[in-house]
Amino acid sequence: MIQSQSYLNVADNSGARKLMCIRILGASDRKYATIGDTIVAVVKEAVPNMPLKKSEVVRAVVVRTRRELKRRNGMVIKFDDNAAVVVNQEGNPKGTRVFGPVARESKEYGLTRIVSLAPEVL
Repeated sequence: MIQSQSYLNVADNSGARKLMCIRILGASDRKYATIGDTIVAVVKEAVPNMPLKKSEVVRAVVVRTRRELKRRNGMVIKFDDNAAVVVNQEGNPKGTRVFGPVARESKEYGLTRIVSLAPEVL
């Protein structure tokens, strides 16, 4: 569960390292974001000489959460960190690579581009 003021790692090579969530897109009163949700975030740490700079406001899609995720078959998945992939207005990733595992549910939410770039789908 990602809420406002939560810090996330960046799971792509867009140039950002850490994000802080400032808004969850969707309904006006949503308090938490889970895997597959789009958030508005601020870049808190960035790699030098890259397109994204510190204090830039971006959109991102949550791909991993520490909160467990229950599947219909009873399996529970839990990741080691909270991570997101920076996307543009159309929902396409800004980076060309995705690092770390991505949940299989991401494909059901229409994030096929991110799933295809991921090295491992759990």
